Amino acid sequence: MKSKKILIAMSGGVDSSVAAHLLKEQGYDCIGAMMKLYSDDIINIGMDDPPRANRGCCSLEDAEDARAVATALGIPFFVFNFSDSFGAQVIEGFISAYRQGRTPNPCIDCNRFMKFEKFIARAAELEVDYIATGHYAKITRDPSGRYLLSRGADAGKDQTYVLYAMTQSQLARTLFPLGGYTKEAVREMAASLGLATAAKRDSQDICFAPDGDYAGFIERYTGQASQAGDFVSPQGEVLGRHKGIIHYTIGQRKGLGLYGPMLQYVSALDPKANTVTVGGAEDLFSRSLVARDINLIPMDKLDGPLNVQAKVRYSQPAQPARVWQTAPEELHLEFEKPQRAITPGQAVVFYDGDVVMGGGTIVG
Repeated sequence: MKSKKILIAMSGGVDSSVAAHLLKEQGYDCIGAMMKLYSDDIINIGMDDPPRANRGCCSLEDAEDARAVATALGIPFFVFNFSDSFGAQVIEGFISAYRQGRTPNPCIDCNRFMKFEKFIARAAELEVDYIATGHYAKITRDPSGRYLLSRGADAGKDQTYVLYAMTQSQLARTLFPLGGYTKEAVREMAASLGLATAAKRDSQDICFAPDGDYAGFIERYTGQASQAGDFVSPQGEVLGRHKGIIHYTIGQRKGLGLYGPMLQYVSALDPKANTVTVGGAEDLFSRSLVARDINLIPMDKLDGPLNVQAKVRYSQPAQPARVWQTAPEELHLEFEKPQRAITPGQAVVFYDGDVVMGGGTIVG
Protein backbone atom coordinates (compact mmCIF):
# COMPACT_ATOMS: atom_id res chain seq x y z
CA MET A 1 0.00 0.00 0.00
CA LYS A 2 1.29 3.45 -0.90
CA SER A 3 2.46 5.39 2.19
CA LYS A 4 0.65 8.56 3.17
CA LYS A 5 2.41 11.86 2.53
CA ILE A 6 2.83 14.22 5.47
CA LEU A 7 4.12 17.78 5.70
CA ILE A 8 5.85 18.36 9.03
CA ALA A 9 6.14 21.88 10.46
CA MET A 10 9.78 21.98 11.60
CA SER A 11 10.72 25.00 13.68
CA GLY A 12 14.31 24.02 14.41
CA GLY A 13 13.38 22.91 17.92
CA VAL A 14 13.57 19.53 19.62
CA ASP A 15 9.80 18.84 19.58
CA SER A 16 9.25 19.09 15.83
CA SER A 17 12.53 17.23 15.23
CA VAL A 18 11.37 14.21 17.24
CA ALA A 19 7.90 14.44 15.68
CA ALA A 20 9.52 14.09 12.25
CA HIS A 21 11.54 11.08 13.41
CA LEU A 22 8.48 9.33 14.85
CA LEU A 23 6.43 9.84 11.70
CA LYS A 24 9.21 8.51 9.48
CA GLU A 25 9.48 5.47 11.74
CA GLN A 26 5.72 4.95 11.33
CA GLY A 27 6.16 4.70 7.57
CA TYR A 28 4.89 8.08 6.39
CA ASP A 29 6.37 9.73 3.31
CA CYS A 30 7.70 12.76 5.19
CA ILE A 31 8.48 16.28 4.01
CA GLY A 32 9.92 18.84 6.42
CA ALA A 33 9.10 22.53 6.11
CA MET A 34 9.71 25.70 8.08
CA MET A 35 7.32 28.64 7.96
CA LYS A 36 9.20 31.90 7.51
CA LEU A 37 6.93 34.32 9.37
CA TYR A 38 9.02 37.49 9.57
CA SER A 39 12.54 38.81 9.07
CA ASP A 40 15.03 40.16 11.59
CA ASP A 41 14.31 43.58 10.07
CA ILE A 42 10.84 43.37 11.64
CA ILE A 43 11.85 42.47 15.18
CA ASN A 44 14.85 44.82 15.13
CA ILE A 45 12.94 47.71 13.58
CA GLY A 46 13.91 51.05 15.08
CA MET A 47 16.57 49.56 17.37
CA ASP A 48 19.88 51.41 17.57
CA ASP A 49 21.60 48.33 18.99
CA PRO A 50 19.57 45.26 17.98
CA PRO A 51 20.28 41.91 19.64
CA ARG A 52 22.79 39.70 17.88
CA ALA A 53 20.45 36.73 17.70
CA ASN A 54 16.72 36.24 17.41
CA ARG A 55 15.59 34.38 20.54
CA GLY A 56 12.13 33.64 19.16
CA CYS A 57 11.85 31.48 16.04
CA CYS A 58 12.29 31.72 12.26
CA SER A 59 15.92 32.80 12.55
CA LEU A 60 18.62 31.64 10.14
CA GLU A 61 19.99 29.48 12.95
CA ASP A 62 16.58 27.83 13.42
CA ALA A 63 16.32 27.11 9.69
CA GLU A 64 19.81 25.60 9.68
CA ASP A 65 18.95 23.41 12.68
CA ALA A 66 15.72 22.22 11.05
CA ARG A 67 17.51 21.49 7.77
CA ALA A 68 20.24 19.57 9.62
CA VAL A 69 17.64 17.37 11.31
CA ALA A 70 15.82 16.78 8.01
CA THR A 71 19.10 15.80 6.39
CA ALA A 72 19.92 13.42 9.25
CA LEU A 73 16.48 11.83 8.89
CA GLY A 74 16.80 11.61 5.11
CA ILE A 75 13.73 13.72 4.31
CA PRO A 76 13.40 16.75 2.01
CA PHE A 77 13.17 20.20 3.58
CA PHE A 78 11.64 23.47 2.39
CA VAL A 79 11.06 26.98 3.70
CA PHE A 80 7.69 28.61 3.01
CA ASN A 81 7.49 32.39 3.19
CA PHE A 82 4.28 33.38 4.97
CA SER A 83 5.61 36.71 6.25
CA ASP A 84 3.01 38.88 4.51
CA SER A 85 0.11 36.89 5.98
CA PHE A 86 1.76 36.76 9.41
CA GLY A 87 2.22 40.52 9.42
CA ALA A 88 -1.36 41.21 8.37
CA GLN A 89 -3.13 38.65 10.55
CA VAL A 90 -0.93 38.18 13.60
CA ILE A 91 1.26 41.26 14.11
CA GLU A 92 -1.38 43.78 13.05
CA GLY A 93 -3.98 41.99 15.15
CA PHE A 94 -1.63 42.06 18.14
CA ILE A 95 -1.08 45.81 17.78
CA SER A 96 -4.78 46.55 17.29
CA ALA A 97 -5.70 44.58 20.42
CA TYR A 98 -3.15 46.35 22.62
CA ARG A 99 -4.34 49.74 21.39
CA GLN A 100 -7.88 48.77 22.39
CA GLY A 101 -6.81 47.94 25.93
CA ARG A 102 -6.73 44.17 25.41
CA THR A 103 -3.89 41.71 26.00
CA PRO A 104 -3.83 39.26 23.08
CA ASN A 105 -2.15 35.87 22.76
CA PRO A 106 -0.49 35.94 19.32
CA CYS A 107 0.49 32.25 19.60
CA ILE A 108 -3.20 31.37 19.30
CA ASP A 109 -3.57 33.52 16.18
CA CYS A 110 -0.37 32.05 14.71
CA ASN A 111 -1.73 28.54 15.18
CA ARG A 112 -5.11 29.55 13.85
CA PHE A 113 -4.08 31.50 10.76
CA MET A 114 -0.62 30.14 9.93
CA LYS A 115 -0.11 26.52 11.05
CA PHE A 116 -3.66 25.31 10.62
CA GLU A 117 -4.79 27.51 7.73
CA LYS A 118 -1.89 28.55 5.51
CA PHE A 119 0.19 25.44 6.20
CA ILE A 120 -2.72 23.07 5.53
CA ALA A 121 -3.56 25.00 2.36
CA ARG A 122 0.04 24.61 1.19
CA ALA A 123 -0.13 20.88 1.94
CA ALA A 124 -3.26 20.63 -0.22
CA GLU A 125 -1.45 22.42 -3.07
CA LEU A 126 1.34 19.85 -2.80
CA GLU A 127 -1.20 16.97 -2.71
CA VAL A 128 -0.04 15.98 0.78
CA ASP A 129 -2.44 13.98 2.93
CA TYR A 130 -1.64 15.37 6.40
CA ILE A 131 0.32 17.98 8.27
CA ALA A 132 2.03 17.42 11.62
CA THR A 133 3.46 19.61 14.36
CA GLY A 134 5.34 19.07 17.60
CA HIS A 135 2.49 20.18 19.85
CA TYR A 136 1.77 18.25 23.04
CA ALA A 137 -1.88 17.33 22.43
CA LYS A 138 -3.98 14.44 21.14
CA ILE A 139 -6.55 14.10 18.36
CA THR A 140 -9.14 11.30 18.59
CA ARG A 141 -12.64 10.61 17.24
CA ASP A 142 -15.89 10.04 19.10
CA PRO A 143 -18.39 7.26 18.15
CA SER A 144 -20.15 9.61 15.72
CA GLY A 145 -16.90 10.22 13.84
CA ARG A 146 -16.43 13.77 15.09
CA TYR A 147 -12.85 14.76 15.83
CA LEU A 148 -11.85 15.63 19.40
CA LEU A 149 -8.90 17.57 20.80
CA SER A 150 -7.54 16.31 24.13
CA ARG A 151 -4.76 17.11 26.56
CA GLY A 152 -1.39 15.48 25.96
CA ALA A 153 0.22 12.97 28.31
CA ASP A 154 2.59 15.57 29.77
CA ALA A 155 0.33 17.76 31.90
CA GLY A 156 3.08 20.35 32.33
CA LYS A 157 3.54 20.76 28.58
CA ASP A 158 -0.06 20.38 27.40
CA GLN A 159 -0.72 22.89 24.60
CA THR A 160 -4.44 22.51 24.00
CA TYR A 161 -5.02 26.04 25.32
CA VAL A 162 -3.41 27.51 22.18
CA LEU A 163 -5.09 24.98 19.88
CA TYR A 164 -8.75 25.42 20.87
CA ALA A 165 -9.61 27.25 17.62
CA MET A 166 -8.95 24.20 15.43
CA THR A 167 -11.87 23.22 13.21
CA GLN A 168 -13.12 19.74 12.31
CA SER A 169 -11.52 19.93 8.86
CA GLN A 170 -8.19 20.99 10.37
CA LEU A 171 -8.25 18.26 13.02
CA ALA A 172 -9.00 15.71 10.30
CA ARG A 173 -5.80 16.59 8.45
CA THR A 174 -3.45 17.04 11.42
CA LEU A 175 -1.29 14.65 13.43
CA PHE A 176 0.31 15.35 16.83
CA PRO A 177 2.96 12.61 17.22
CA LEU A 178 4.07 13.84 20.66
CA GLY A 179 0.67 13.61 22.33
CA GLY A 180 1.57 10.45 24.21
CA TYR A 181 5.08 11.55 25.26
CA THR A 182 6.56 13.65 28.04
CA LYS A 183 9.01 16.42 27.30
CA GLU A 184 11.71 14.51 29.17
CA ALA A 185 11.17 11.45 26.97
CA VAL A 186 11.30 13.60 23.84
CA ARG A 187 14.65 15.13 24.83
CA GLU A 188 16.05 11.71 25.71
CA MET A 189 14.93 10.37 22.33
CA ALA A 190 16.51 13.30 20.51
CA ALA A 191 19.78 12.78 22.37
CA SER A 192 19.83 9.05 21.65
CA LEU A 193 19.33 9.81 17.95
CA GLY A 194 22.08 12.42 17.96
CA LEU A 195 19.76 15.14 16.63
CA ALA A 196 21.26 18.62 16.48
CA THR A 197 18.33 20.08 18.42
CA ALA A 198 18.45 17.65 21.37
CA ALA A 199 19.70 20.19 23.93
CA LYS A 200 18.21 23.32 22.35
CA ARG A 201 16.20 25.39 24.81
CA ASP A 202 12.51 26.06 24.25
CA SER A 203 11.41 29.45 22.99
CA GLN A 204 9.53 31.27 25.76
CA ASP A 205 8.88 34.66 24.23
CA ILE A 206 6.52 36.15 21.67
CA CYS A 207 8.59 35.45 18.59
CA PHE A 208 8.47 38.92 17.03
CA ALA A 209 9.21 40.67 20.34
CA PRO A 210 11.80 38.34 21.91
CA ASP A 211 13.04 41.00 24.34
CA GLY A 212 9.60 41.06 25.98
CA ASP A 213 9.13 44.79 25.38
CA TYR A 214 5.77 44.61 23.61
CA ALA A 215 4.98 48.31 23.94
CA GLY A 216 8.39 49.21 22.56
CA PHE A 217 7.86 46.90 19.60
CA ILE A 218 4.46 48.45 18.86
CA GLU A 219 5.88 51.98 18.95
CA ARG A 220 8.82 51.06 16.72
CA TYR A 221 6.69 49.06 14.28
CA THR A 222 4.02 51.76 13.89
CA GLY A 223 6.33 54.76 14.28
CA GLN A 224 3.83 56.22 16.75
CA ALA A 225 4.51 57.00 20.39
CA SER A 226 1.80 55.96 22.85
CA GLN A 227 -0.23 58.75 24.43
CA ALA A 228 0.18 59.44 28.15
CA GLY A 229 -2.90 59.61 30.34
CA ASP A 230 -4.15 59.34 33.89
CA PHE A 231 -3.87 56.59 36.44
CA VAL A 232 -7.17 56.57 38.33
CA SER A 233 -8.55 54.78 41.37
CA PRO A 234 -11.70 52.60 41.14
CA GLN A 235 -13.57 55.69 42.41
CA GLY A 236 -12.15 57.87 39.60
CA GLU A 237 -9.56 59.80 41.64
CA VAL A 238 -6.53 60.79 39.56
CA LEU A 239 -3.43 59.16 41.05
CA GLY A 240 -0.74 60.07 38.53
CA ARG A 241 0.26 59.83 34.88
CA HIS A 242 0.78 56.70 32.80
CA LYS A 243 2.94 56.20 29.69
CA GLY A 244 0.14 54.94 27.41
CA ILE A 245 -2.25 52.01 27.78
CA ILE A 246 -0.16 49.70 25.56
CA HIS A 247 2.38 49.57 28.40
CA TYR A 248 -0.06 47.89 30.82
CA THR A 249 -2.10 44.74 31.30
CA ILE A 250 -4.63 43.57 33.89
CA GLY A 251 -2.94 42.39 37.08
CA GLN A 252 0.31 44.27 36.44
CA ARG A 253 2.04 45.67 39.51
CA LYS A 254 5.61 46.45 38.43
CA GLY A 255 6.58 49.57 36.56
CA LEU A 256 3.62 51.73 37.56
CA GLY A 257 5.67 54.36 39.38
CA LEU A 258 2.91 54.91 41.93
CA TYR A 259 3.46 55.10 45.65
CA GLY A 260 0.87 54.59 48.36
CA PRO A 261 -0.01 52.76 51.57
CA MET A 262 -1.25 49.63 49.76
CA LEU A 263 -0.09 47.53 46.83
CA GLN A 264 -1.54 48.78 43.56
CA TYR A 265 -2.40 46.65 40.54
CA VAL A 266 -3.80 47.48 37.12
CA SER A 267 -7.46 46.47 37.27
CA ALA A 268 -8.93 48.09 34.12
CA LEU A 269 -7.91 49.82 30.89
CA ASP A 270 -10.12 52.38 29.15
CA PRO A 271 -8.76 53.27 25.69
CA LYS A 272 -11.52 55.84 25.03
CA ALA A 273 -10.77 57.83 28.17
CA ASN A 274 -7.10 56.82 27.98
CA THR A 275 -7.11 55.88 31.66
CA VAL A 276 -5.51 53.03 33.58
CA THR A 277 -7.42 52.04 36.72
CA VAL A 278 -5.34 50.75 39.63
CA GLY A 279 -6.48 49.30 42.92
CA GLY A 280 -5.83 46.66 45.51
CA ALA A 281 -5.49 42.93 44.94
CA GLU A 282 -9.16 42.45 45.77
CA ASP A 283 -10.12 44.51 42.70
CA LEU A 284 -8.61 41.87 40.39
CA PHE A 285 -11.04 39.07 41.22
CA SER A 286 -14.23 38.24 39.34
CA ARG A 287 -16.31 35.16 38.65
CA SER A 288 -17.86 35.73 35.23
CA LEU A 289 -16.79 36.61 31.71
CA VAL A 290 -18.11 37.04 28.19
CA ALA A 291 -16.23 35.52 25.24
CA ARG A 292 -16.76 36.04 21.52
CA ASP A 293 -15.31 34.63 18.29
CA ILE A 294 -15.91 31.23 19.84
CA ASN A 295 -15.04 27.75 18.57
CA LEU A 296 -16.71 24.55 19.79
CA ILE A 297 -15.12 21.18 19.01
CA PRO A 298 -17.34 18.21 20.08
CA MET A 299 -20.52 20.00 19.00
CA ASP A 300 -21.69 22.81 16.72
CA LYS A 301 -23.43 24.72 19.51
CA LEU A 302 -24.25 24.49 23.20
CA ASP A 303 -27.90 23.51 23.63
CA GLY A 304 -27.88 24.48 27.30
CA PRO A 305 -25.65 25.28 30.27
CA LEU A 306 -22.66 22.97 30.65
CA ASN A 307 -20.52 22.22 33.69
CA VAL A 308 -16.85 22.38 32.68
CA GLN A 309 -13.30 23.02 33.84
CA ALA A 310 -12.04 26.32 32.42
CA LYS A 311 -8.84 28.34 32.28
CA VAL A 312 -8.23 31.96 31.28
CA ARG A 313 -4.47 31.75 30.72
CA TYR A 314 -2.08 29.12 29.42
CA SER A 315 -0.39 28.28 32.73
CA GLN A 316 -3.50 28.33 34.91
CA PRO A 317 -4.89 25.03 36.23
CA ALA A 318 -8.45 24.60 34.94
CA GLN A 319 -11.15 25.61 37.44
CA PRO A 320 -14.79 24.45 37.86
CA ALA A 321 -17.20 26.65 35.90
CA ARG A 322 -20.53 26.75 34.09
CA VAL A 323 -20.80 27.90 30.48
CA TRP A 324 -23.76 28.70 28.23
CA GLN A 325 -24.06 30.08 24.72
CA THR A 326 -25.91 33.37 24.25
CA ALA A 327 -25.38 33.95 20.50
CA PRO A 328 -23.78 32.13 17.54
CA GLU A 329 -20.44 33.80 18.33
CA GLU A 330 -20.82 34.52 22.06
CA LEU A 331 -20.83 32.62 25.32
CA HIS A 332 -20.96 33.42 29.02
CA LEU A 333 -18.94 31.55 31.61
CA GLU A 334 -19.14 31.71 35.39
CA PHE A 335 -16.55 30.19 37.70
CA GLU A 336 -17.46 28.56 41.00
CA LYS A 337 -14.84 30.73 42.71
CA PRO A 338 -13.57 34.21 41.78
CA GLN A 339 -10.56 34.16 39.46
CA ARG A 340 -7.67 36.62 39.43
CA ALA A 341 -7.09 39.00 36.52
CA ILE A 342 -9.55 37.78 33.89
CA THR A 343 -8.09 39.74 30.98
CA PRO A 344 -9.86 40.93 27.80
CA GLY A 345 -7.97 39.74 24.73
CA GLN A 346 -6.84 36.49 26.32
CA ALA A 347 -8.61 33.21 25.60
CA VAL A 348 -10.90 31.19 27.83
CA VAL A 349 -10.71 27.47 27.08
CA PHE A 350 -12.98 24.92 28.73
CA TYR A 351 -12.77 21.16 29.13
CA ASP A 352 -14.75 18.06 29.98
CA GLY A 353 -12.03 15.99 31.64
CA ASP A 354 -9.14 16.00 29.15
CA VAL A 355 -11.32 16.86 26.14
CA VAL A 356 -11.40 20.45 24.88
CA MET A 357 -15.02 21.52 24.56
CA GLY A 358 -14.21 24.93 23.10
CA GLY A 359 -13.08 28.44 23.80
CA GLY A 360 -13.18 32.05 22.71
CA THR A 361 -11.66 35.48 23.15
CA ILE A 362 -12.50 37.22 26.41
CA VAL A 363 -14.22 40.57 25.81
CA GLY A 364 -15.40 41.39 29.33
